[in-house]
Amino acid sequence: MNLTFWGAAQQVTGSMHLLETDGYKILVDCGLDYEPSINLENNEHFPFEPTEIDVIILTHAHIDHSGNIPTLIRMGFQGQILCTSPTAALSELLMLDSVNIFLKKEKRKVRRGNKTFTRYNKPLYLQKHVMDAVERFVTIPFHKSFRITGNITLTLIPVGHLLGAAAAILEIEEKGQRKRIAFTGDLGRKNYPILQDPEQIPSVDYLICESTYGGRYHTDENFTDVLINTIKETCIKTPGKLIIPAFSVGRTQALVYSLNRIFSEGLLPPIQIFVDSPLANYATEVYRKYYHLLNEDAQNFYAREGDQFTFENLKYVENLDESKEISNYYDPCIIVSSAGMLEGGRIQDHLYENIQNFYCTILFIGYCAKGTLGHRLLRGDAIVKIRSRELSVFASIKQTDCLSGHADHHDLIHTVSKQDKDTLKKVFLVHGDLISMQALQTELIEKGYQVEIPTKGDKFVL
Repeated sequence: MNLTFWGAAQQVTGSMHLLETDGYKILVDCGLDYEPSINLENNEHFPFEPTEIDVIILTHAHIDHSGNIPTLIRMGFQGQILCTSPTAALSELLMLDSVNIFLKKEKRKVRRGNKTFTRYNKPLYLQKHVMDAVERFVTIPFHKSFRITGNITLTLIPVGHLLGAAAAILEIEEKGQRKRIAFTGDLGRKNYPILQDPEQIPSVDYLICESTYGGRYHTDENFTDVLINTIKETCIKTPGKLIIPAFSVGRTQALVYSLNRIFSEGLLPPIQIFVDSPLANYATEVYRKYYHLLNEDAQNFYAREGDQFTFENLKYVENLDESKEISNYYDPCIIVSSAGMLEGGRIQDHLYENIQNFYCTILFIGYCAKGTLGHRLLRGDAIVKIRSRELSVFASIKQTDCLSGHADHHDLIHTVSKQDKDTLKKVFLVHGDLISMQALQTELIEKGYQVEIPTKGDKFVL
């Protein structure tokens, strides 16, 4: 049995791992690689023959895990895609959104000497390829054993992080021996708004573990307190505007639920809230459909108050005209819009109109990668470029990691430490930068575990 790491090896994006056994090929995740040094078009060059892949196991919907599946289908993959029902629904939304992004980037101006040319980039995939992917989804409930072949079974274990996210536990019988292999996908954290806590991964022989927050710890701030204090300072003490960049799928729903609890419990006077993201609106419908998979607090709130994602003074913005109107909304308000790192999306319209507003606060509730507009604001740049215009930053810039959906260093160590050292033969660290992986590796080795940090293309015999 061979395991080859073709993505998220010493980097965060592009998760893709190939498991081969007895002539059967399983691809665990097939995400887009969008590291700054990578041209997006390189995602269509697979290091294996797509037609030879028998099945895909998808741990969750985020685009760095799901976003290259339509490309694989375009290149000839014809097998099933195994995942939970919420993952299938959210993946469809995110992959269709990727198509829209590809088409927007298809046409761009290129200057050569004194002349300007229009260059057309070929989209990575089209809507028809996404719909082909949707037709191949086979959904599996949590905890239910699914037989892939006569000697391979799959069980999906909830891990928080995102609605429907799962660790994939594979049990394989080969030459009279039984091996258990776990792929964590992305691990969530305890006590996260809306989502259930990650469950313990059962005892396995090999563990492929994410490492995004290796060497880093979340703050112990209470998110409700952070929101209340920020809203008081921005919208009540002064008649200002609070802009919260948030990823449309997952982060926005957790934020809206948190705001709902604050205002429904009368902790603050009513303030107009706008959610300005078409993708977030669609994703919220998925969360409504699968509300029975949310945590106990959210379900109790639903039973007591009704819909967790609808309340007085909350408006979901439907079209671009409405979006433009709220950029110039003069009363105190809260605007939640995507994208979380400020790279594209309607959030840039709101920033363009408000970045020079002394009475505006921009609250970041997630990570911003280097090179993004969000990162430039967080590092304190006094002038930023938006819509090709240099603008002075007069708005207040704040950040909290309370809504980070990833397990931190302590949680990752705890996850691995639940494995029996005598049973677990090796831990493979993926989906993180090298510094994070090394921090995890050092502590795990001290605890007596065998730990590998694979590079892209490394193959291991299990």
